[in-house]
Amino acid sequence: MTASNSFWQDRPTFVTGATGLVGSWLVKRLVNLGADVVCLVRDWVPQSPLLRGQLQSQIKIAYGDIQQQALLERILSEYEIDTVIHLAAQTIVGVANRTPIPTFQSNIAGTWALLEACRHHPTVKQIVLASSDKAYGEATQLPYDEETPLLGRHPYDVSKACADAIAQTYATTYNLPVAITRCGNFYGGGDLNWNRIVPGTIRSILRGKPPIIRSDGQYIRDYFYVEDGAAAYILLAEQLAAKPDLRGHAFNFANETPLSVLELVDRILNLMGSHLEPEILSQASNEIRHQSLSAAKARKMLDWQPLFSLDEGLSSTIDWYKDFFSTAGASR
Repeated sequence: MTASNSFWQDRPTFVTGATGLVGSWLVKRLVNLGADVVCLVRDWVPQSPLLRGQLQSQIKIAYGDIQQQALLERILSEYEIDTVIHLAAQTIVGVANRTPIPTFQSNIAGTWALLEACRHHPTVKQIVLASSDKAYGEATQLPYDEETPLLGRHPYDVSKACADAIAQTYATTYNLPVAITRCGNFYGGGDLNWNRIVPGTIRSILRGKPPIIRSDGQYIRDYFYVEDGAAAYILLAEQLAAKPDLRGHAFNFANETPLSVLELVDRILNLMGSHLEPEILSQASNEIRHQSLSAAKARKMLDWQPLFSLDEGLSSTIDWYKDFFSTAGASR
């Protein structure tokens, strides 16, 4: 699975959610491939990998909200965008549970605003839209494949299921060249949401404090390294350009090695040589108990495979946070 420099060289590419975890790594990879990258940025996050390094000097930045359809149409038109990769979303399950309306606005209304803008601009040739494994909800048959119904019931899960269905609507009704990704739980350097298990655990260990597990530790997930995610989005855009019949298709991406939260924390403790014991709060609610994905369709139709094992991804992530906390001015 290799990205093509000739495909991306000077290609006008629009990335939403560029300051987020996956977005920052995606933009870095696109810049290295020679793409002409335009990013939509709502909030200025100086500690984001996109803004901490020199990436911002190599891209174009438009400021605004994903729900601003007029702004999206201006960006697509003025920069003659060819390829769109849509990552902008409210991604925290707990935030969605506490305040569902902003999550619905960003994840659902933001998606239809972008797709409607793309429908008005025939220069757009490929659209990759990030859904989530959460869109499946709590299905009884595991692992989920792409034929598993989207049965999300909690706010975040529903928001991703709706965005997913809207993308399929635009592909079917308007022949829009959009394909959908459903990835496992992302982790990697640059995630500044400390309530998430991987960055929170690493930060606690570096500070000599017991890692905090909000749940009972038995929730099971597929964990997917962020650089693998960025590479998968790029591959799907290339494949969509070469195979227009992929429009409307959804693809699962995961290492297919589901772990419980407690198993993941133990893995990080071992990699960091720590003997700390996690503190288990058993406070999680309105979250899916067990999720795992089959990536067989992506392997077969896209010739995809992950670039990193779980331990390789975790080791790289640990190194990123060690550097982050040793840098002057990193206060959190």
